[in-house]
Amino acid sequence: MFMGFNLPNVFAENIKEKGIVTLMYHRFEENKYPTTNIKVHDFRKQIELIKNSQNKFINFDQLKSILIDKQAYTGGKVLITVDDAFQSFYQNAWPILKKENVPFILFVNTREINDRHANYMSWDQIREVHQSEIGTIGAHSFSHEYLVKLNQKDIAQDIELSHQDYLRELGFIPEVFSYPFGEYSTEIKKLVKKSKYKIAFGQHSGVVHQKEDLFELPRFPINEAYGKIDRFKFIINTVPLPHKFYKPENKLITSNNPPAIEIEFVDSVKGINCFSNEGGQWGPSEITFLEKNWIKIILKKPFKTRRGKINCTLKLSDGTWGWFGRQYVLKN
Repeated sequence: MFMGFNLPNVFAENIKEKGIVTLMYHRFEENKYPTTNIKVHDFRKQIELIKNSQNKFINFDQLKSILIDKQAYTGGKVLITVDDAFQSFYQNAWPILKKENVPFILFVNTREINDRHANYMSWDQIREVHQSEIGTIGAHSFSHEYLVKLNQKDIAQDIELSHQDYLRELGFIPEVFSYPFGEYSTEIKKLVKKSKYKIAFGQHSGVVHQKEDLFELPRFPINEAYGKIDRFKFIINTVPLPHKFYKPENKLITSNNPPAIEIEFVDSVKGINCFSNEGGQWGPSEITFLEKNWIKIILKKPFKTRRGKINCTLKLSDGTWGWFGRQYVLKN
């Protein structure tokens, strides 16, 4: 059994939209950081597996057409994203993506690049990626600090500093944002939207679809533990579980730990299973049905780690699996 799903006997209705499986990478062959690293030979296998599947890679322009312009599309799509612009990406993954002509988004936090930190790419290297036909530059703040710890004024200043860097070095401000550590609150989302970004990504697992909140898009984190080939095969073939309603809307937890979670899905989710790290340990969480498409997730223990997560999965009648996830953050 993979963490976050099991095999219920009840099959749900088919979901028409196959969705966009978005993958999040950080480091490549930096093996002393296994939680954010992928080994290069595994990355090669993953790219080859996607190319040989029925899924198709998409770039950022295609993503905008699907999500913003609501352009119809068929089949499953895969989007590659890379956070932080580490030097190991440039040395070890960039040559593979160029050779295979695979599009991707590179999210750049600018402070360490300005300081010419040895572990990060240079602005010349970032310009090289931008000038290619496959690389899109995304924004990832100036400092890569825990934004939820800052006040609104300091967050706005941090974003503005990054904008000055992008304009000076690239001549434009990116259209897409990635929240550092995948952490955001309702107020941070509003601020990112006010900063003229069109789309923003977290790092909660799930499949992007056309009914998704454009400033709360999910991604599957890929690392040494969660990049094993069997799990990878599973996630690139998952489909979305679109929802109409979710509470609590704010993913920043203050006094409401554990949060009282309700989700109204578009279609019936009879047979769904939800997992969380309530109490500091991954396991199944209790579910109560209000309607066939509306559930309560009853967390009996508070989240213990900085980031609390839920993953819900459901086997559909055509044999595919639907996935829905969210991440919470504890401020203190």
